[in-house]
Amino acid sequence: MKHPVLNFFRVASLLMLLVVVAMLAAITTMHFAIHGAEVQVPALNGMTVAEARSLAAGLGLNLDVDNRYYSGDVAAGHILSQSPTPGTVVRSEWRVRVAESLGPQKVEVPDTVGKEERIAALELRRVGLEVGVTAQLPCNNTAEGTVLAQDPPPHAQGIAQPSINLLVAAPDGDTPDGYVMPDLTGLPVASAKEVLARVGIKASIAKVVEAAATEGTPLKSPVKPSSVIAQQPIAGARVDQNTLVRLTVGK
Repeated sequence: MKHPVLNFFRVASLLMLLVVVAMLAAITTMHFAIHGAEVQVPALNGMTVAEARSLAAGLGLNLDVDNRYYSGDVAAGHILSQSPTPGTVVRSEWRVRVAESLGPQKVEVPDTVGKEERIAALELRRVGLEVGVTAQLPCNNTAEGTVLAQDPPPHAQGIAQPSINLLVAAPDGDTPDGYVMPDLTGLPVASAKEVLARVGIKASIAKVVEAAATEGTPLKSPVKPSSVIAQQPIAGARVDQNTLVRLTVGK
């Protein structure tokens, strides 16, 4: 009578042992399957895009050029930066994003202010630049589609990307959600603040400097003490009631 019971427990123990072994084997298989698909991201900076793409493909990674910047240090067509950083462990088929160097800035940024948006875009493309973000703003006595301001400004040097953002006049009937930043240089600081306060924009004094110091901003006339020498945002920029205008004032 005892032998059948003993045999039952032996069989049950054997079955449990087989189940445990099977589970351990499955866990081990999953571990090697997962880790076998992992790849260490190589260092791509300084390589040409073609070299980087070839190396990434050989490791089972995908390479995306998602930005292009001017650089005086890295030759055109070479990698400036990458994400993820070198040494990062990722899954196979992961996308590695890189920025490509355009070399030193050689193009002259044209002056598009006052021109029709379509003409401005053509002039930018003619010199190898492109239109970046375009914002619209109602502006009294200005034809719809006229460029009110651009960023970076005309003739700018050391720009990062080959794109220019435009602020364009919208139809007068549109509800304004912003304003064109006026030129406050030369105004007494109290008057400058009053101009902005009329449309609900606040201003603060960022710094006080000697009145002769223009910080690269040409003055319309000699500036009196307690008058605006420079402003941020610059004249022509789009601002709204969330914008805090910072003024540099002469003493």
